[in-house]
Amino acid sequence: MGDGEVFVKRRTGAPAGFFEWEAAGLRWLAEPAGGPTVVEVRAVTPGSITLTRLDPVRPDRSAAERFGRHLAALHAAGADAFGAPPPEWRDPTGWIGRQSLPLGRWDRWGAFYATARLLPYVRAAVDNGNLGRDGATVVERVCDRLAAGEFDDDRPPARIHGDLWGGNLLYAGSGRPGDMVQAVLIDPAAHGGHGQTDLAMLELFGTPHLEVLAGAYAQAAGLPSDWASRTGLHQLHPLLVHAVSHGPSYAQEAVAVARRYA
Repeated sequence: MGDGEVFVKRRTGAPAGFFEWEAAGLRWLAEPAGGPTVVEVRAVTPGSITLTRLDPVRPDRSAAERFGRHLAALHAAGADAFGAPPPEWRDPTGWIGRQSLPLGRWDRWGAFYATARLLPYVRAAVDNGNLGRDGATVVERVCDRLAAGEFDDDRPPARIHGDLWGGNLLYAGSGRPGDMVQAVLIDPAAHGGHGQTDLAMLELFGTPHLEVLAGAYAQAAGLPSDWASRTGLHQLHPLLVHAVSHGPSYAQEAVAVARRYA
């Protein structure tokens, strides 16, 4: 890491609270003992966030394995409810990338996931023409099964990053020979969810040494032997988010995945 150097992120026209949301998520993710390293927030203003600068290095298998275990510890730290934001965040929405992220409190994961993570983005993708009505119907059938509790398990709400694609998992170090490489979380959409959602997003968009990372996570988190069969279900949210912002190809992929669970 950068020995006191900082990195300032700015966004022209950012909505009110945009950087405060990021800061709240980073601080919340950094709390649990045994969790992963999280980039340090130095300062936040309505138009910017100042973070400790990271020195990216080549990831190695041991760093990925450690991160898998640390991610499981982060998730085990829990959240107040499914859909609940970091405690310091009071607004009913946050952000995932440039899109709004509904927040709230749900007792069951399936109802939360259908109501707040799938249906809003189905509607938005239909409205902007990126998702056709027939495809939307397929995803809505999955939402019906989710809302009925068919995919619920006994796991309590996990403290998840919420936007854990490979670009938001950086490997950093001092650059000095022999120093340990650390996996570092940046840019979250943190909330209470299902831990497998973070893992599924890493698989969807790719990250180095994924097999090692996922194996370490599954063992540490005590995932059931059939956990991988539900990976696609957890990938529907990021696919639909991208369907809204990045076009019909992501909508088509979301529908193809949804057919497996409809």
